[in-house]
Amino acid sequence: MPGTSSTLARPSASAGAASLFRQTLAGLRVLLVLTLLLGVAYPLAVWGVGQLALPWQANGSLVRSDGTHATSITDTGADGAPVVGSALIGQDFAAADDAERWFHGRPSAAGDGYDTLASAGTNLGPLNPELVAAIDERRAALAALNGVDPADLPADALTASASGLDPHVSPAYAALQVARVAEARGLDQAVVADLVAQHTAGRDLGVLGEPRVDVLELNLALENSEKMNP
Repeated sequence: MPGTSSTLARPSASAGAASLFRQTLAGLRVLLVLTLLLGVAYPLAVWGVGQLALPWQANGSLVRSDGTHATSITDTGADGAPVVGSALIGQDFAAADDAERWFHGRPSAAGDGYDTLASAGTNLGPLNPELVAAIDERRAALAALNGVDPADLPADALTASASGLDPHVSPAYAALQVARVAEARGLDQAVVADLVAQHTAGRDLGVLGEPRVDVLELNLALENSEKMNP
């Protein structure tokens, strides 16, 4: 106030240091609690629920050669069937020596093909000359391999997915390969077409996504069906 004088007390250096020390300790306690909750307890809880409720999905959706599910690479099951892949990761059946006997998956631009460490698409635009040339080459090769009109090939037969790891093809692409696979294996086309129908999944919840065929599971079912009915 006018006419009066006052002296504002200033905190001592020791008091400031003590306050900083208390705040630092408080921050460290919060950090420790959040680390234990979010970095230890929460991941363990999610892992535990996954192992108890969805062990197959939580461990990579692995598939044995007999078509059964495994929860680890070394889980060969009672019949000794080895793990041959994952229902989530595509494989290059077109590169097999007996490629005509197998259903082929979608082309992959991930590394040298289906490389899980290089998951990606080509990032090429629809008018890119390199992409156009690749599509034209695939169209000619697949039409000749399957004995169909090039115009009948669906888009997923000619273009790679964004991940390069897509394990599915459209029912249209699977159906287009039925005649080739049946002839190569000496089977009736109706038998092969029935296997395709059995391994065609619909839209999730009836509305999400598109109908699809898991190529690995279809090929395993085809192989095991042939073994059971030589």
